[in-house]
Amino acid sequence: MVDRKDNKDSQPLLTEILSQQDPAQMQTLLTTLALANTESHALLLDVLSGSGPLGTVSNGDPMGVGEAFRAVGQGFARNPAALMTANMQLMQGWMELWQEMALEGMTGSSKPARDKRFSDPEWERNPGFKFIRKAYDLNAKWLMGLADHVKDEIPDNIHLRAKFFSQQLADSLAPTNHLGSNPQALRRFIESGGDSILAGIRMAREDVKKGNGKLYITQTDETPFKLGDNIATAPGEVVFRNDLIELIQYKPTGEQTYARPLLIFPPWINKFYILDLREENSMIRWLLDKGLSVFVVSWRSADDVTRDYTWNDYVKNGIYAAVEATLQATGQKGLNTVGYCIGGTLLSSALGHMAKTGDDRIKSATFFASQSDFSLAGDLKVFTDDNGRGYIDSIIEEHNGIMPGSMMYETFNWLRPIDLVWRYVIDQYMLGKEPRPFDLLYWNADQTNIPGKVHRKYLKDCYAKNKLARGKFKVLGETVDLKQVEIPIMVQASRDDHICPMESVYRTAKVFGGKTQFILAASGHIAGVVNHPDSGKYCHWTNDSALPDTGAEWLDGAEEHAGSWWPTWWNWLRPKSGRKVVAKQPKDMGLGSAPGTYARVRLEDIKLG
Repeated sequence: MVDRKDNKDSQPLLTEILSQQDPAQMQTLLTTLALANTESHALLLDVLSGSGPLGTVSNGDPMGVGEAFRAVGQGFARNPAALMTANMQLMQGWMELWQEMALEGMTGSSKPARDKRFSDPEWERNPGFKFIRKAYDLNAKWLMGLADHVKDEIPDNIHLRAKFFSQQLADSLAPTNHLGSNPQALRRFIESGGDSILAGIRMAREDVKKGNGKLYITQTDETPFKLGDNIATAPGEVVFRNDLIELIQYKPTGEQTYARPLLIFPPWINKFYILDLREENSMIRWLLDKGLSVFVVSWRSADDVTRDYTWNDYVKNGIYAAVEATLQATGQKGLNTVGYCIGGTLLSSALGHMAKTGDDRIKSATFFASQSDFSLAGDLKVFTDDNGRGYIDSIIEEHNGIMPGSMMYETFNWLRPIDLVWRYVIDQYMLGKEPRPFDLLYWNADQTNIPGKVHRKYLKDCYAKNKLARGKFKVLGETVDLKQVEIPIMVQASRDDHICPMESVYRTAKVFGGKTQFILAASGHIAGVVNHPDSGKYCHWTNDSALPDTGAEWLDGAEEHAGSWWPTWWNWLRPKSGRKVVAKQPKDMGLGSAPGTYARVRLEDIKLG
């Protein structure tokens, strides 16, 4: 993302800056610019070959990029009318572009760019850059629409793959990603005498070094942050530990709490402290202030001890162990639960097993951005067809049975490459800006390893075969049916979630057998969930009627509310939390204080045999 202070209309244009240079300066700048432009193209190739999904093409194409594009081409060969339509659309687009440029040249009026990548005034005020922007927009839309012309000619998974990689290719070819066609980077280059590119190349080399020869983009300055000191600071104790989890009981903020405790199962792909990042946005602190007795699971990053753990181990040593320990710590017979993302998928599978075996200790469940029905799971399904799973299997085998957290980090970044990849290539490698401290990005980079067997089952049985929603999923020897889960359930989705799409989460709300309430928040997978009411951000939607067939239908009849969805959730959860009792303080079990030891382990600390 570009620096907003560089985007004011008062910012001088490149022609104005260049006019102030004397001939000797210009010659030096042009020579340096040619070298820097060559370096920027080499860096672009490094980014594409070293990290993202397109980079797999140079390694035998395990993701099937070539296969997907060939299938589109073969679809056009079988349907010449579709090819003619696509070409006519492109020709018509170019004719309209020339007419638009000519009209704007005569009248001086223009349509401003809506794409934030083109917010620099040069893209609007400079005719050359304006044409580059409009031409890119036209060509990118055409490229990304090609697969749709032959959708009926190719399998659904190939169509999804072709769309995904077309989007990746279009994003990578944006003129903002190249020094020679990025006016902001050129302006900074000229004003700094080339120092901006020199600084950027040095940062790129450091990132390659950090990635052991593979570009690993640094998104933030991590040095100011320390767990327990300025993030993850809610006071509590680790009251239970086994080889898989630490269970943290947080200190109540009042003399009384609601009797029924709340047990939270976060995802094991990231660490739990996204729910306790800072005091002012901590969900854990907010829940404590509401009078709840709060417990959170902290998952161990996979290592030599847990590399062979299975989904059943996560249910037994994660869900069941945490439920038992929470009830022992509070003296209660039942509790409420939360499952976030994959932690929610695990929880729903355990609830299916509990329903099958008559275990009624969990009295309600709330799911944050979590899927149990994966039929509409979005772009991540690209990684779960035969090609995608084969590629993931090769990575797991290469790392002796463990899915490395660094790979998961890259995968999620490339689901939103404009915001999570290319903005940092521009800001740091082209503009020479040092990474800035940002707690959310610190958490995002604090990844965990995953046991290969757990990850494979998740991708194959959930994403590829959708067994959990179809009543075909096995847990601890039992085939579970989520229709047998009849406890009260709330399912939260985020409207702009790129990991767990809204429609997919909505389908999840319909798989359970009891009364389920659906709630939709604005924003995405993180900001949509972690949105403290005091921030005054975003909005949310509710609809008390029976769940219609689709999320779009639900939203059509929904009521919009300003601000965070947390208070609405609390109004649902409070009656399910029991009466007020004397607060139980967490006992010192000799296992340490929150945020515990598992959360402090970084990927670089894990030595695999």
